[in-house]
Amino acid sequence: MCIFTQTTMTDFEKKKLEFEFNQFAKRNFEKPRNCKNIDQIRFYIEELSQKIEEFKSSFDYVPDSAYMLLSQYNRLQNQMIFAEFKNSY
Repeated sequence: MCIFTQTTMTDFEKKKLEFEFNQFAKRNFEKPRNCKNIDQIRFYIEELSQKIEEFKSSFDYVPDSAYMLLSQYNRLQNQMIFAEFKNSY
């Protein structure tokens, strides 16, 4: 018989992971408002998506700030695509 026990992260562990993610993001990502190139934004979206998957598989937890940053990059990408679309037609 196999007994499955799910371990949940403590608040301290979650805060530590959130802090580590924020430090990682500061070192490796440009702030969304400073991005002017859609290829750069797409690169950051891909890298951030991979990091989120890594958190899910390693910790079964993803810091909220990771999702918020991804949302900001996606919003900026959509704005750039829409502006390019408007200028084309």
